[in-house]
Amino acid sequence: MLTKRLNNGIEIPVIGLGTYKIGRTDEETYRAVRMALDAGYRHIDTAPLYLNEKPVGRAIRESGIAREDIFVTTKLWGTEILSNRIQEAFDTSLLNMGLDYLDLYLVHWPVKGKLDFTWQAMEQIYQSGKAKSIGLSNHLVHHIEELLQKATIVPAVNQVELHPYLTQKELVDYCSRKGIVVESWRTLGSGKVHFLEEETLKEIGRKYDKTPAQVVLRWNLDRGLVVIARSSDFHRQKENLAIFDFQLTSEDLALIDMLNKDYRTGFHPDEITF
Repeated sequence: MLTKRLNNGIEIPVIGLGTYKIGRTDEETYRAVRMALDAGYRHIDTAPLYLNEKPVGRAIRESGIAREDIFVTTKLWGTEILSNRIQEAFDTSLLNMGLDYLDLYLVHWPVKGKLDFTWQAMEQIYQSGKAKSIGLSNHLVHHIEELLQKATIVPAVNQVELHPYLTQKELVDYCSRKGIVVESWRTLGSGKVHFLEEETLKEIGRKYDKTPAQVVLRWNLDRGLVVIARSSDFHRQKENLAIFDFQLTSEDLALIDMLNKDYRTGFHPDEITF
């Protein structure tokens, strides 16, 4: 699996499995993650909000793959910040997953008025060695600017909604200048957005004998991003990994960028409440 180096020297696989609603039951979630690991995924992304840390952790532990060969991410939810339970939330996630450490721990969403407080606690977790990297999720430029005024550790990652209808160019460029790797979520769409039907993506896909989904995943990689792709289907999981044998041209990338509508399917980071 191709990796990308974070600003602290840690290597992150460039494609990860998203686990939000990946199974209706713990057993379905467990099977989906085990299948993904069998398919070749070495990067698994979860969060307390997804209510599946336990089956995800079990799948990782029982996979037969060495722990150091699997990159594991989970996140800190806003209510835990407001109740001053950041360390407890982290400890609970480790306990739920049955792991000794995390490869990446993210602040799931910005909590207004708590950015500095939150990041100080995140830095303490990083310094404990139980989180190999710390970062953000769904933070905009002004959130990061505020945080960096007092931070001693630059976030390693910012995971955000990003797809052909929401290209986030300004945010990606800003993070690149700061040495922060951008990860994309909802990159293949959802019930709310169906950009994989765009003729532009189909035409590019025909040129390389790839599906529109594979084209979008490759578009992320060719922009220098890490991408989170969700699927509980083994064939689709394998298909999502089959993106390392072609590369998009600058013309292809520009055509996909032109699909941008600044359309969000999730919360706006300035409007979420807890």
